[in-house]
Amino acid sequence: MTIREQQEQRERETLAVWATYADHSAGRAHPMEPCPYRTCFQRDRDRIIHSKAFRRLGNKTQVFISPEGDHYRARLTHTLEVAQIARTVARALRLNEDLTEAIALGHDLGHTPFGHAGERALAEVCPFGFRHNEQSLRMVDRLEELNLTQEVRDGIVCHTGAQKAATPEGRIIHYADRIAYINHDIDDAVRGGLIKQTDIPQYLRTQLGETHGKRIDTMVTAMIEYGMRHQEIGMDEQVHDNMMELRRFMFDYVYRGTAAQSEEARAKKMLRSLYEYFVEHPDELPGDYFVLMTQGEPLERVVCDYIACMTDRYSITVYKKLFIPKSWNKIEG
Repeated sequence: MTIREQQEQRERETLAVWATYADHSAGRAHPMEPCPYRTCFQRDRDRIIHSKAFRRLGNKTQVFISPEGDHYRARLTHTLEVAQIARTVARALRLNEDLTEAIALGHDLGHTPFGHAGERALAEVCPFGFRHNEQSLRMVDRLEELNLTQEVRDGIVCHTGAQKAATPEGRIIHYADRIAYINHDIDDAVRGGLIKQTDIPQYLRTQLGETHGKRIDTMVTAMIEYGMRHQEIGMDEQVHDNMMELRRFMFDYVYRGTAAQSEEARAKKMLRSLYEYFVEHPDELPGDYFVLMTQGEPLERVVCDYIACMTDRYSITVYKKLFIPKSWNKIEG
């Protein structure tokens, strides 16, 4: 038996009956010779980590645009926190931790620069619409051609929205994503002076916890206990309602109309300007994107691909190059 086959056998012996087994995967769009050392889901995790899209997450806004300070979350740190929470739940429920981690690491690969402000900007101008979960799937399928398993692809595109993932591991990410961003955004908002811990309604602090760590522990514990009782991914109604109420608090006091989003209008205007420019000047797109058009991809979609792949600072650099006059020195004599 190969090392991979030994691992697959251990999965069958140790994982729960409702887990997703690597040797039962629906496979890839383009068949590959199995790796002798890694299961298919471990291989997907590694492909995602080594992708260009994953590296770019370190320079993409999570919530706070151009924050001053070293400790605010970027899209990469959010992704790692989602993966940590999701793996904890998967391990406790004896689900497939490798599959869970792969989905978590890939779920935001298609996110734009400047976070949801950038997503809204592209959604407003692109005739095909723009949703970051769909763009994440397009990233792994079309732009980087990672040829991931069907289970990982399904978990990525279903991590948000009404459609539930087909696997319990994929459904974990839907909850882990919310648990992560609600709590780390509170942490960042307190650090930025936008709110104080005591601004959170008292009943939520009492029921969910007074600190970042206690709130996460409450929500993760609720997921684990629900899964053990029902062999399904979820959360008891009271904790879930409290979590969603905390999310509404964040929308009211942080995400909308605060100093944290004071740059959102400028960021959106900049990305719209980039979109309009490259739609009018497709010949100035980088070669890889121009090739997509020769393969039948609509121009507007390809321009969205290019902009969504940009980091915050690269989009600013391109904008300056295209729209900001350059300084010059008159040569005399």
